[in-house]
Amino acid sequence: MILPRYRIAASTIEGAGQGLFLEQAVARGRVLVAPDQVHTVWPEAQLRTHAPDSLEVRASVRWFEDRYSITPEWSDECFINHAYAPTALWHLGFVFALADLEAGTEVTMDYRYVIGDGEVMRFADAPTGRPIVGLAWKDALAGSARQLAALLDC
Repeated sequence: MILPRYRIAASTIEGAGQGLFLEQAVARGRVLVAPDQVHTVWPEAQLRTHAPDSLEVRASVRWFEDRYSITPEWSDECFINHAYAPTALWHLGFVFALADLEAGTEVTMDYRYVIGDGEVMRFADAPTGRPIVGLAWKDALAGSARQLAALLDC
């Protein structure tokens, strides 16, 4: 569920299609997205029995360890685009504002946290051309936990 008011519009990221934009200011550290109605969680081995372009794979994000939430009826959360300099942080299914965000800001996050260990996205990072390669679970969890602790001044 997306907590602040938002709109879907053309992304500011070249080639990204649509993006999710805030319609209200959001303070640093606030939750932008919280998981709700997660009804299907699969181990990665089960997910990988499906074709890479299947609905199941396209509608999945790594939630924890080797488990993926599968949401074929994707809501507007799917319009949060990738950025290596994101406006938001993914941590265990929650998305937090990385700074005070003004109304009109496009919400972006680092996809390396939500794809599998070593998985390569079919597209590269638009501004840098760098490939987007999934982090190992321990690295993803430790990295997002460190960022979240710093964000919350813990």
